[in-house]
Amino acid sequence: MSRIVDAVTAVLVHRGHVMVLKRQGFLRAFPGYSAFPGGKVDAEDASGLDLPTAWHAIESRLLRALIRELQEEIALDLVALHTEGGVLTLRDLGIALTPAPAPVRFNTHFFLIELAERPDVKADAHEIAEFSWAPPGEWLEQYQNGRIIAAPPTVAVLRALGTNINADEIPGLHFETRKRYELPLIESVAGVRQILVRSNTIPPAQHTNCFLLGDLQSHRVLVDPSPADDAEMEKLVAVANRFGIHEIFLTHHHPDHRERANLIARTLDVPMGMSEDTQTRIREKAGLAYFDEISVNIYREGDVLCRWLGQAVEVYEVPGHDEGQLALMPESRAWCIVSDLIQGLGTVVIAKPEGNMRKYLASLRKVIELNPMAIYPSHGIGLGGTFRLRDTLHHREMREKQILALIHEGRDMSGMLAAIYPDLDPRLLPLAQMNIESHLDKLREDGVVA
Repeated sequence: MSRIVDAVTAVLVHRGHVMVLKRQGFLRAFPGYSAFPGGKVDAEDASGLDLPTAWHAIESRLLRALIRELQEEIALDLVALHTEGGVLTLRDLGIALTPAPAPVRFNTHFFLIELAERPDVKADAHEIAEFSWAPPGEWLEQYQNGRIIAAPPTVAVLRALGTNINADEIPGLHFETRKRYELPLIESVAGVRQILVRSNTIPPAQHTNCFLLGDLQSHRVLVDPSPADDAEMEKLVAVANRFGIHEIFLTHHHPDHRERANLIARTLDVPMGMSEDTQTRIREKAGLAYFDEISVNIYREGDVLCRWLGQAVEVYEVPGHDEGQLALMPESRAWCIVSDLIQGLGTVVIAKPEGNMRKYLASLRKVIELNPMAIYPSHGIGLGGTFRLRDTLHHREMREKQILALIHEGRDMSGMLAAIYPDLDPRLLPLAQMNIESHLDKLREDGVVA
């Protein structure tokens, strides 16, 4: 069951301009996202600071959390500003609750704070990369042009304030008031529709991201549809039928990316696209009948799959986790669907015969150098920037050095597992051993060990 955490957000407004900040790319929650100041409600917010009587209608712990977060994130003393007459309005805009598939659901209370003067603030570099003020319509234009990544509630606020800066209600703030689909659909980058599909994947993940790409009135593609059962498949087909689909594309051959994808292709009467290696491995593992009555399009590096905001979405070869794995990215490099190059939840397994640690590290470096604005793994939310790729590369390089040191100590595989993964769930030890073996293979390929 998901954990629900209360949070607060401050929408600061001054003369029609709204402050939006960019969160640091290394943060665990919504890294690299454009957002408003705020954070979770702490236990300490239940008591303490005396509150202005003018704000008595707001729950005290929420108000204390709001005051604390503004002080911590941008060094803004809201109480002092109120005392000086600098706060013209503080009102509740509503609540946004993260949809149920998320492991942690934020129950976020949004407050609009209208200021008499633009305050002199200083951002906390531990949480905020940058911030600026602009009319909500300009922020919304940045989102619509694919230049920022933002959570749906942030977009809903900007859209409402762009229509009426004095808006009291925010349509679409809570997920239950947004357009309803048969499965959760998130559009944190405009035009990249992320569908959360329950799949038979490796824990702790429970879903595999399915993406619906392609401009309207153009070629539209469903990427990695892999529903866990027939009931989930029916829901996914219903979502696909709302938009109209011309092709199903697989990033690689693993079951949690292609289970029932062929049934969906037959149901929708569309071809499937993938790398040649992916097609070969599916035939070997799922049987020749998998592709019965289905036309298959083979994609290679540089091929164009579809269009996004008028730009060509190009195919990139990123082997390592799987020899035939492909990534997708538009010409502007606004985003990249990296598939299982990293995991939003858990760790990527590099296992023979299709896995190769040397190629995997090279693929990480390749996407890091391309430097997309946002990346989408196959499990978890979209991520702003490439920090997670860089962190994964660094982790793998450090792991290789650790394994080499253990070899020099004379450790065997069981000794390495005990040293590297002392607290790992025993059920996951076989996967951990696969990763160690892949590092050992790389060390042999490099001529470092015999």
